[in-house]
Amino acid sequence: MVVGQETHPGTGADAVPPEFRDAVATMRAARLRPEVFCEEMPAPQRIAPYASALSADVTVEDTDLGTGRIILLHDPAGNDAWDGTFRCVAYARAEVDIEQAIDPMLAAVGWSWLTEALDAHGASYAAISGTVTRVSTESFGGMSDEGGTAQIEIRASWTPLIPDDAPDLGPLDLAPHVEAWGELLCTAVGLPPVPEGVAVMPSRRGQRGSGR
Repeated sequence: MVVGQETHPGTGADAVPPEFRDAVATMRAARLRPEVFCEEMPAPQRIAPYASALSADVTVEDTDLGTGRIILLHDPAGNDAWDGTFRCVAYARAEVDIEQAIDPMLAAVGWSWLTEALDAHGASYAAISGTVTRVSTESFGGMSDEGGTAQIEIRASWTPLIPDDAPDLGPLDLAPHVEAWGELLCTAVGLPPVPEGVAVMPSRRGQRGSGR
């Protein structure tokens, strides 16, 4: 899979910092569950000088249950708000039961899905922030028989770090961060966790609508 990359106008491939190219390469190495269909998407061009982005849908039995995206931003000059030169920006949306949507603990639980996934995958991070939004819809009149629907939306950003116990100061490894984002998507749609000791098969990336 090729991860989409964007740079500001006037910069070329040769101008892309090697640390950014190396970090993007580690994104490609992420292993996601087969229910996660992951593809490249255009990255934003005005937030940072360099960016790469992935989008994903969680699909079970040809039914889309959730969707999301993760964006890697890089500013070689650094960014005070990030407390670093890299930043991950993630989004996840999933259908939930109406009963879940009215649970006052849903937002806190939704946020814990992200932080626990990052910790479980060994993704070191700092300066994490974000929001959890619950959206519910009720139908009336001629549409009243359609019932209500509810969704949860999780938006977050954090600064990825090289772990303190890393054997050397090699490239920033984004694979654990992408894998944690994939787990967030699966948890949000209600998929059971992969049993401990069971290998995760690679995601069928880029297959939807591409003929590959």
